[in-house]
Amino acid sequence: MSPREKALYHQIHPLKLLTDISAEIISIYYCWQRRLLSGLLIAVLPPVVASFLIMRLVDLEPYRRSAAGAYLKRHMTPTVVAMRMLGTCVTHLGAWLRWPTLMGSGYGLILFAWFHGLLPVLGRSKGDIARQDRARTT
Repeated sequence: MSPREKALYHQIHPLKLLTDISAEIISIYYCWQRRLLSGLLIAVLPPVVASFLIMRLVDLEPYRRSAAGAYLKRHMTPTVVAMRMLGTCVTHLGAWLRWPTLMGSGYGLILFAWFHGLLPVLGRSKGDIARQDRARTT
């Protein structure tokens, strides 16, 4: 598996998801308490270490062959990853400002980035979507 594929498929490994979600919750708490350095370190270090270890040590082939892997391959573009990162920044800014509405907007952006491929495509028929999918794979 190429490094690029590992970078894609490690995102759905359960330990990576657990690390990311836990780090987000704890770092949000520290940002709310105005402990910026602690918040930033917890937001960044555990996910980076988890990514490094998972991409190095874990066989990600089963994740690539899974339905979640197929979804990631199709929908998790660099733009979508950037959208997730932006959502995280918005959430942390909302915590720092103690503005729950902004935090909710950040979480909404993160969820939209993860699940946008499950939303119905407005104004396009299933046939149009299938033709576009076939064109992408050839």
